[in-house]
Amino acid sequence: MEAILLAVGEHYLGPLNEREIRMGSVFAGGVGGSYQNNCGVFTGGVMLIGALYGRNKPDQDDQFGQDLAADFQTRFLERFGTINCGQLREEKYGSGGAEPCAVLVERGAQTLIDLIEEQKQRKE
Repeated sequence: MEAILLAVGEHYLGPLNEREIRMGSVFAGGVGGSYQNNCGVFTGGVMLIGALYGRNKPDQDDQFGQDLAADFQTRFLERFGTINCGQLREEKYGSGGAEPCAVLVERGAQTLIDLIEEQKQRKE
């Protein structure tokens, strides 16, 4: 989880502070290492979309950020088949899988970067 925050987050947002990194660290292994919830890579990606395009006041329109988060979820599901940490571990990734989670982080980060760059090009 921290890996996607550091790799993608710092690329788009600049250096992250200690608190931001700590906030994301508890999503590793699903939530708290339970492997029962959303993959930390997916959750971190959604957090970064929020940081880039989310609202900061209740009366602001947040549709653009919501649409990007939904698009990221669709792309993540297309690429990995699930957003559930436990299922990803059972099927391929993690210490007992065919590939380490670092590979999932790299591929998930690239999926997020592709999405963000496509949106930036559309705005130009």
